[in-house]
Amino acid sequence: MNSTLTNWNTAPERTALEAMLACCGATRWATFMIGARPVSTPGSLYVTADTIWSQMQEPDWLEAFACHPRIGSRKPAEHASTQSASQFADWSKQEQSSTQTATEQILARLAALNAQYEEQFGFTYIICATGKSANEMLAILERRLASDRTTELTEAAEQQRQITHIRLKKWLAE
Repeated sequence: MNSTLTNWNTAPERTALEAMLACCGATRWATFMIGARPVSTPGSLYVTADTIWSQMQEPDWLEAFACHPRIGSRKPAEHASTQSASQFADWSKQEQSSTQTATEQILARLAALNAQYEEQFGFTYIICATGKSANEMLAILERRLASDRTTELTEAAEQQRQITHIRLKKWLAE
């Protein structure tokens, strides 16, 4: 068994919650994950995470989305706690690393369209940025601006699910 997972299974509730909040900022999701302990394998952790995420509703999704910095932003988003905020910010920076080398023109366009997106949909543009260039994320943002709110909320929730998987894998590797 994975030592991080073993330790999490027996950790105090607050410590276990902090670990889950670093992976996904939805408090209800993190609380349900703790209620699912013990989890025996990484594979079962991912299945449990997906099962619980599929039971979440719009307020949970919006809470998770609000923890993410805007794509291309150098400023971290607000987060549930200091410890999970630090881990979340570090992982966000890694995930968005391609924006570190983006041109000022691309960053300005991302900033403008992020603002338009938030005005149109009422939440931060969420994309699983790992492995995507700033240009790719910009093109996807431009495409997604044509969606209706229901479609976009569903897409954003799926992107959050993918991000959560990546973060769970990083957490398990620590």
